[in-house]
Amino acid sequence: MRGLPLPPLELLQACLVIGGKPTEDELARFLGVSTSEVIPWLDRLYDCALAWPGQDGRIHLAEAVARWWTAPCGLGEPLSTYLDSWMLNTEGLRRICRALGLPPQGGKRQMVARATALLGDPERLTDLVSGAPDGTVGVLDDFAWDGPVRSVDGNRFLNAGTPEQWAADRGLLFRTQWDVAEMPREVALALRGPEYHGPFTPYPPDLATIAVDRDAVDYAMCLAAPHVLDRATALLENTDKTPLPLLKNGGVGVREVRRVAKETGCSEEETRLLLEVAAVARLVALDESVGGLVPTDRFDTWRLEDAPARLRTLLAAWWRMERSSLRRVDGRYPAVLGDDPSGETIARIRWAVLGALTEVPDGYAFATLQELVQSVHWRAPLLDRELLAECAPGILEEARLLGLAAHDSLTDLGRALGALGQVAGNENDDTVPEVEYDPVLAERSTRALASAQRTALFGADLTAVVTGPPAAELASLLDRVAERESKGAASVWRFSPASVRRALDAGAGADALLDQLAQVGTLPQPLIYLIRDVARRHGEVTVTTVGCIIQGSDPALLAEIAGHRRLAKLGLRLLASSVLASAAPADRTLAALREAGYAPVPVNDTGEIEIRREPQSGRLILLPGGRVAELDPLPLLTEPPPDPHEHAKRLITTREEAKQNGQTWALIGRMATRLPTAEQSLLGFVVDRGVRALITLSDGVTATVSHGELHSGVLDAWCEEAGDYLEFPLNEIASVTASG
Repeated sequence: MRGLPLPPLELLQACLVIGGKPTEDELARFLGVSTSEVIPWLDRLYDCALAWPGQDGRIHLAEAVARWWTAPCGLGEPLSTYLDSWMLNTEGLRRICRALGLPPQGGKRQMVARATALLGDPERLTDLVSGAPDGTVGVLDDFAWDGPVRSVDGNRFLNAGTPEQWAADRGLLFRTQWDVAEMPREVALALRGPEYHGPFTPYPPDLATIAVDRDAVDYAMCLAAPHVLDRATALLENTDKTPLPLLKNGGVGVREVRRVAKETGCSEEETRLLLEVAAVARLVALDESVGGLVPTDRFDTWRLEDAPARLRTLLAAWWRMERSSLRRVDGRYPAVLGDDPSGETIARIRWAVLGALTEVPDGYAFATLQELVQSVHWRAPLLDRELLAECAPGILEEARLLGLAAHDSLTDLGRALGALGQVAGNENDDTVPEVEYDPVLAERSTRALASAQRTALFGADLTAVVTGPPAAELASLLDRVAERESKGAASVWRFSPASVRRALDAGAGADALLDQLAQVGTLPQPLIYLIRDVARRHGEVTVTTVGCIIQGSDPALLAEIAGHRRLAKLGLRLLASSVLASAAPADRTLAALREAGYAPVPVNDTGEIEIRREPQSGRLILLPGGRVAELDPLPLLTEPPPDPHEHAKRLITTREEAKQNGQTWALIGRMATRLPTAEQSLLGFVVDRGVRALITLSDGVTATVSHGELHSGVLDAWCEEAGDYLEFPLNEIASVTASG
């Protein structure tokens, strides 16, 4: 039924309204047309087995048809459905008969027959309504023409004297819910009058057309077909290089779409369309191991096929695709490859739109989109009309990008595809041979790509010009080795050292590159010089990732380390006689060398040996500027942990003895020769009063010290960074500053 136009569906509704098994003449009489106008559309129903003629000449309908329409022709259930309902008992039926002036005697079936005969007779019903309260005619007309089910005020059915209460008492309306009422079919037909005929539209609505240049349409097709093949190849190669990630809720994000569009030279609309087409064609698929969309094995096969076959694969995928890439919802495109609950309907809308355009003669285009939508609705009346109007502009734009439409008219390629709506298949089909291998579509696709240029004009200014639509293979070659500057009727590429280097970085060789370019045109001398010069300098400098560097003054020792079997896991490489490169980071390399029996030391970025102390909780490195870094503990401890009793003893010492002897100031003044007088005094307070100070040694190492003692020209003080008592030679202290 979804594939039928409006007239046969109108015939089915008319048969349901008439009831029973009407004849062809009765059907034509109800529709107000001749029997000859009805028969061709009845034959369509017979071909689909939705109806068939009986031996008695009456029309039989398939049982499922009655369940399709709840209100054929806008009419409700037969009156007998309401009168025989369990909700209406015999006494209620007698009350209706009395209100209608009918005898209430007899059985229920007899009373139903009397009420149906009266309410289904236009003349008797007119006489009945003439005595109704004011406003009753308007209420009944609303139900008869805009019903059969309408919202009502339930209270009005209880109040005496209202039109609703009067109509309900006589069986003209039945309240199925408190605020919902329905009108029986016979009542509505009687109110519509004897002149009423069911709707029948045997001819499609007029579709205004305007003349277009057929050559311009063909030229647009010959431009678009190779272009879409070229852009699809570029897009798939881009996903091969960089997997396309999906959003958490499915689909491809706008940011990724724009990135791919920029990298491939596609427009955002082309990117959206070709991504979804490629997914339906199974050219890309989700690879969970890389977390994104990547080309499939089918892509490798597809790119080896000839150009017309590749184009038909894309067209067949678009033809069965259950989404519209360029449909706008609230002014925005939906997510690429996102789920669409209306997917199957959108595919049918696509078939209906192109099917309607195939009816437009060659050399003409539709005048207005509104008339086109009306024409499509006549051909597929069961499609959602609002969704149809919403999707039609996007479908036409997609058809234009694919070379199926131009200047509001179908190209020859579009006409061939539009005739294949019955064999389109669905999105879950792996292949659709009926479409991909259709002989007419194969011939049209070959012709659409026949004008694609396979040669280029190379200029001495390092440009390549293609005068016409470039073949996908030619465009792919030039894109690899040059930058595209313009596209359209003529495309221009420009060669540069950077573009040639990019091709060499991708694995191309200079000789192979020159051979490939020479096959598509005559190469000028400047271009040959450019490619060979870039190739000559390509690889002069190499870049390797290393974990750390090992240096030594003894080449024999480094050669021994490089050949040590236990150190093979480090991936050591001899860069020079005194330099080794390790693939492992510095801490792992240090540990491995020490385990192997060597005695390496770490150095910082300036080449200086780092000072390391071993606190109780782990090893610390005291860096220039007072910075501290924690490292994994080494297997050997170089010093015992600090003694807390010694620290407590120093904290409570009064140092009166040192003050009385006056030796602190004399010793500092004699040994700390790098310090000015003021800083020598501050250092004395560190010893005599236990104050905190920041000292800097001559090699740049800083430390925060307190509670110091002097021993033979050395300051023995608590170092907060090391968490222990350290010794600092007085003649190496370069500065002392107060520390809060």
